[in-house]
Amino acid sequence: MRLRRLLAAAAAVVLLGGCTSDGGDDDGRITLRFQSLAWQKESVDANKELVAEWNAAHPDVRVEYVQGSWDSVHDQLLTSFEGGEAPDVVHDASDDLADFAYGGYLADLTDLLPQRLKSDIPERSWQTTTFGDGVYGVPFLQEPRVLIADRKVLAASGVRMPTVERPWSWEEFRQVAKDLTETMGEGRHAVAWPLKEPVSVTLNLGLSAGGQLFHRGADGKVDLKFAEGDGVVPGTIHDLFNTDESASRSTLGMGGSDTLPGLFGGKYAMVPLGFSYRQQIVQQAPEGFEWTVLPAPAGREGLAQGVSPQTLSIAQDSPYKKEAARFIDFMLQPRNMVRLAKGDWMLPTGTQALADPALHTEKDGWATGAALARDLRSAPAQSVRGYPEWKDKVATPAYQEYYSGAIDAEELAERLVEDGGLVLARYQR
Repeated sequence: MRLRRLLAAAAAVVLLGGCTSDGGDDDGRITLRFQSLAWQKESVDANKELVAEWNAAHPDVRVEYVQGSWDSVHDQLLTSFEGGEAPDVVHDASDDLADFAYGGYLADLTDLLPQRLKSDIPERSWQTTTFGDGVYGVPFLQEPRVLIADRKVLAASGVRMPTVERPWSWEEFRQVAKDLTETMGEGRHAVAWPLKEPVSVTLNLGLSAGGQLFHRGADGKVDLKFAEGDGVVPGTIHDLFNTDESASRSTLGMGGSDTLPGLFGGKYAMVPLGFSYRQQIVQQAPEGFEWTVLPAPAGREGLAQGVSPQTLSIAQDSPYKKEAARFIDFMLQPRNMVRLAKGDWMLPTGTQALADPALHTEKDGWATGAALARDLRSAPAQSVRGYPEWKDKVATPAYQEYYSGAIDAEELAERLVEDGGLVLARYQR
């Protein structure tokens, strides 16, 4: 590890463009590389504007904006870490950090971050980036799962409209979907559930019903246990497709964006989506389409949901950790966190930013999302080493086959626990 870091530090001298032996450029200026995964225009603009504002106010520490992509980000970052070419400031998601944190690729931020930032972000959010005794990322943007619904269809049906104070239960949601489908007419369904990527949505919504699946023992090792609560959400989704036929089977292989034309065209009445999809709806919905944001169903744990916030981390091999921490603190000042949240149509984790009136308007469902923030929790698999492999090789195909009706609940549980346990065991030796 020591040799790798020495080599990486030497490589950083070249990558940062003429750095001298004291860690600065020829003119004594430090250059930090910040890789952002922002992709929507509003979000990219907000990030670039903040970088420009930092550079104008800090001539001694220049930040270079590097555009990254969410596509295959884990493999891209792993390659850059191994090759000694990682950016100083890394934008990622908290459920992707465990292997990097335990692998020694990310710096422990415990003593680098200012108290202002530590106290502004709630402990429940910090849990998403805490691995062992260290903190390896700053969680700054988060989004709940919500129901995007055709307001006219629901109003005409006479069903009770759920609120954050009085949401639908999972049982009531299933019955509402069944009743709606019967009244909508042939070829139309109450629900379009995009399940191209089924794992995180199933696990995160499962917290509301008491599902956990991953259980960490006193020795720090993780065991997989499929209990009653773990079956509520996947069982409901399965029955929507296979028993009640109130969810369109054509959406099983779709991504979230793929369902929007059908929602606009009246083929579906509701689509469970991440909160940020509201931006696409505002941009793409035809004139006259009336939509609303409803809370996802609740279980015995209320509206609890798992989330994997977007994060900012510092590469362990960066020679400029203190400067990188100063830049992160600047990016996540309350006013700046609001700008980033609005650019991504997500919610900030910071208490002060979340209280901003701009995030509590009824327009476009901001108020509903903000009210759900208090129920967001660390995703069940957040700190589990080997989760990306478990998700790709075991859980994704198992859930897809279960939701399509190819396997039953017993086989789903067996594959998640037994086959999945073999994968995770390799990371816990």
